[in-house]
Amino acid sequence: MRGIQVANDAISCTAEGTNEVVDRIILLTKIHVYYTLRLPADAPRDKVDRALETHVSKCPTAQSIKDSVEITWTADIVAA
Repeated sequence: MRGIQVANDAISCTAEGTNEVVDRIILLTKIHVYYTLRLPADAPRDKVDRALETHVSKCPTAQSIKDSVEITWTADIVAA
């Protein structure tokens, strides 16, 4: 993550999708991603925040579905 050394298991996420009936068709309309980051105590917070703020715009999957699925996220950051 932006030059910050982290352990292999330091970044994890779960995702929750919302299906809605639109014109009698069940569609995936929302995805919320819950990140958990275990970072070194001295990790530069500005770099971490910038990476999180821009990750949706740099994710190929998010860019493929952004016009039809609302994508939101939250992150819990824990000092390792």
